[in-house]
Order: sequence, then structure tokens, then C-alpha cells
Amino acid sequence: MPTHSSAFRPLLAPLVACAIILSASAFAPVQAAQDGKAEAQQAETKQQLADLRSKMQALTKEQADTAARRDSANAALAKQSDAVAAAAKAVRDTDAQLAAKQQQLDQLQTQRNALSQSLDSQRAAIADLLRATYTIGHGSDLRLLLGDEDIARIARSLAYSKYFQQDRVQKVQDLMAQLTKLQDLETQITTEQQALQATRSERAQQASALEQQRKTQQQLASQIDAQYKNQAQKLAAMKQNEQSLDDLLVKLQKAIDEAAREAERKARANPTVPSGAPGKALANIRGNLPWPAAGPVHSFGNGVLIGAPRGAEVHAVAAGRVVYAHFLRGYGQLIILSHGNGWLSMYGNNETLLHGVGDDVAAGAALGTAMLTTSESNGVYFELRHNGQPVDPRTWLSQKH
Repeated sequence: MPTHSSAFRPLLAPLVACAIILSASAFAPVQAAQDGKAEAQQAETKQQLADLRSKMQALTKEQADTAARRDSANAALAKQSDAVAAAAKAVRDTDAQLAAKQQQLDQLQTQRNALSQSLDSQRAAIADLLRATYTIGHGSDLRLLLGDEDIARIARSLAYSKYFQQDRVQKVQDLMAQLTKLQDLETQITTEQQALQATRSERAQQASALEQQRKTQQQLASQIDAQYKNQAQKLAAMKQNEQSLDDLLVKLQKAIDEAAREAERKARANPTVPSGAPGKALANIRGNLPWPAAGPVHSFGNGVLIGAPRGAEVHAVAAGRVVYAHFLRGYGQLIILSHGNGWLSMYGNNETLLHGVGDDVAAGAALGTAMLTTSESNGVYFELRHNGQPVDPRTWLSQKH
């Protein structure tokens, strides 16, 4: 007599199938809604970043236009600085291409060496096989058939001969395939060597152009310095440069705060949209920040000058977002990071900049490369500010330098 469970078993499979179908159909709208929220969240984040980038770029243009109207000599220096930055970045990019091409060429040559060794082994194996084939009946199946040997021995010898012939054919085919591969590798190596040489020639031309741009920049800078009749005029110019930086930072911070408030308002209206804070505050890592560059350190204005060698990378002391990346009188090619909660870090006197406005950078990321340091009065400029107020960077940076 069947039990109740066995009686209901025929009905169980259809019920389970229906349950799966119903649960899947119920899950589909939920999944679609989640996907839609995720897409909306990504679109909102991108729009916030685009808005911030647009505001920062407008501020950059406004600052450059104001400086150009105020001082034609420094406007020419700014233009020349951009030319040097472009030339230096071209050389840097070409150096990276050279390194990549050289690595690829080294890999191809390593493959060629390994393949050549393999071919030597295959040739030796084929030679051994030919000698073995010749030994079995001196390599003649017909001679075996015409001889006086018994049938069993003839059969065994023919089987061995067939095996050796098949093995020989296979080894020869493998050898031919490897030889073709070697030829392809040789062609690739020749192509890479030619490309490498062409890139080296391009790099030499770029380096020559860069040196010419540097000389022109130095001449313009010397002409501007010659305008100052005495130390008092030079100090007055420095004060004016500091004021320009202060005005810029006030505008930048205002734009950052407005963007943060807008992001917060949207986040409250739609909890799935992130607030979009650009980075972590620095309050908990005082005395442990890494130095942006290596070299002798001297106080300068509200920050420090670091005598890093020309071309040395300048690194972010903490994660943040680029809010300014352009020439500023008195600070050269300047890049400013926002770290959130009112914290800004500034890196000036770069020869070239490696990031633009709106880029998110990690702690330690290369931001630019240092220009030539000729005295204690120039070098990589570094400054920290919190809520618009300068902070002594030496108390925040690591004591190990």
C-alpha cells in the first residue's frame, strides 16, 4: 500500500517547477530595479564629477586670463612653461614606449633562444631515429620480405620498421613546424628592432626640442627677474604671487564646498547616490605623511621648497582629487589636490604635470616631474592648507626624509 508521501510524489515535481518559475519571475523585477539604481548611481556620480571638473576648468581659465592681462611678461612665461611641459611629457611618454618595446624584444629573443635549443634536440632525436631505422634490416622492408627469415620475425621487423617510419615522419613534421615558428620569431624581432630604432630617433628629436624650450624658458625667467631693481621689489612680487594663490584657493574651496553640498543634497533625496567626497581627511596621519619628493628642504612662503633633481617624480602625499593643474605665476606648473574635509595640498614648480582636473589619484601617485633646481630659492614647492589656512608641512610630513 503506497504511503501518503509516495502518493503525492508525482505532484511534487510540477509544484516545485511552478515555484521556481514564480520565484524567478518575482526576482526578475527586483534585479532589474537594482540594476537600474546602480546605473542611475553611476550616472549621477559621473555627472557630479563632470560638473566639478567644468567649474575647476572655468576657474583655471579665469585665473590665466587675469594673469595675462596683468603682466604680459609672465603671460609669455606661462605659455613657454606649457611648451616645456608638453615637450617634457613627450620625452617621458617616449621613454615609457622604449622600455615597453625593449621588454617585448627581450621576450622575443628569449623565446628564440629556447626554440633554438629545442630544435637542436629535435635534430639530434631525428638523427638517432635514422640510425636506429637503418640498423633494423639496414632500413629495407623489401629485403626482409625477400630474405630467408621466418614469418614471425619478418612480421615483427616490419612492425618495428613501420613504427620507426611513422615516428620519423612525425618528428620531421614537428621540426618543420618549429622551423617555421622560428622564422616568424626572427621576423618579429627584426620588426621590433626597427621600431625600437625609430622610437629612439624620435626620442632624440624630442629631447633636442625640449632643451631648446628649456633655454627659451630660462631666458624669459631671467628677463623677468631683471625687472626687479632691488630685493624690496622682489619681495613685493612674491607677496603678489602669494595673494594670487590665496585668491585662487578661496575660489577653489568655494567650488568644492558647493559641489559637496549639492552631492549631499542629492544623497539625502536619493540614498542610493553617494555623497562623492573626494578623499579622506588627513587629521589622523599627522607626522606620517610621505614627502612628495626627495632633496634638500628650505622654507618658502607658507610651504617648503624641495631641491629634487630635474625629472624626478613628484608624488601625492595622500589620496585626493585634482582640482587645479596649470601654470600659476610664482609657482610654475602647479597641481592642487583636494583631500576632503577642507584639506588641500599643493605641488608647484613642476616641469610637467601627469594629471588633469577631476582625476582621482592614490596616495603616492606621481603627479608631475620636477624642473631644474639651481639654488635654495627654487625647487619643488609643497604646501598644505586646512579650511583655507596654511599648515606647517614639516609637522605633518614624516621625519624620515
